[in-house]
Amino acid sequence: MKTKILLSLLLLVCSSTIFATVSEIEKNVLVDLYNLTEGKNWNTSWDLNQPVENWYGVTVENDKVVRLDLSINNLKGNLPINLGDLTFLESINLHMNNLTGAIPSSLGSILTLKELNMSFNQLNGEIPSTIGDAHSLEIISLFMNRLEGAIPNEIGGLTQLQKLVLYNNNLSGSIPNEIGALEKLVELHLSSNRFSGILPLEITNLKELKILSVFDNYMIGIIPNEIGQMTNLQELSLANNSFEGPVPSEIAQLSRLETLMLNNNFFDPGFDQNIGLIPTLKNFNFISTPRDAKVIQNALAFD
Repeated sequence: MKTKILLSLLLLVCSSTIFATVSEIEKNVLVDLYNLTEGKNWNTSWDLNQPVENWYGVTVENDKVVRLDLSINNLKGNLPINLGDLTFLESINLHMNNLTGAIPSSLGSILTLKELNMSFNQLNGEIPSTIGDAHSLEIISLFMNRLEGAIPNEIGGLTQLQKLVLYNNNLSGSIPNEIGALEKLVELHLSSNRFSGILPLEITNLKELKILSVFDNYMIGIIPNEIGQMTNLQELSLANNSFEGPVPSEIAQLSRLETLMLNNNFFDPGFDQNIGLIPTLKNFNFISTPRDAKVIQNALAFD
């Protein structure tokens, strides 16, 4: 009798394992993604009659979709607004496709999300403020899109963030002070946008930062002396803006600095010669642009 009971329990466990599958909600999101982005024309498509765990680029663990990697797979079209219903996702990689439209605001509902990569697409609209609710995010890569508007202040809620990569978009406005709350940030790439305003003092709170790149924007003001406290910096790229005033001598304290790009700004002539003596420095460019020439250049860029 005991043997029969044990066998029955074993069969029950095996059956539940064999027939386990992702929820209908998660499957519906993936089907919406397939339909909206011309799934039949993907480089590697899905057989929707197969179990979800057999679909290319989808990783299922414990009946939950935890990773989605459809990079370089010829997705064309808009993302589904219910993408955030994949509430157990840890990673989304949609790099280098032909995605258009807005980033779904529902992504803020994915509290397990650690990596968001939608770079090298044609996404437009603003970065949704709800992204600040995805508190587990460690990497955001949205470079080479057509994103507009400002970086939302809510970005300051992402205290686990290590990389924020937004270069080559049409982002504008000031860098929010709240970015200074991202104490684990290692890389900040904001180059080739339309950012204006000053470099906020709060950015010097980022003591783990290795890369600070804001070149090719419309930023103004002086560089805070406190930048010398960012002793992990390896790259400081401020070129092609409208910064002015003296180059802080405190930069000479950045003993790990390898790249320092200051050219094409309004800095005062000359700089502390100790900066050029930083032993790790490999790339250093300091050529100040005459103010009249830069004003004309900026005016032409906005035409």
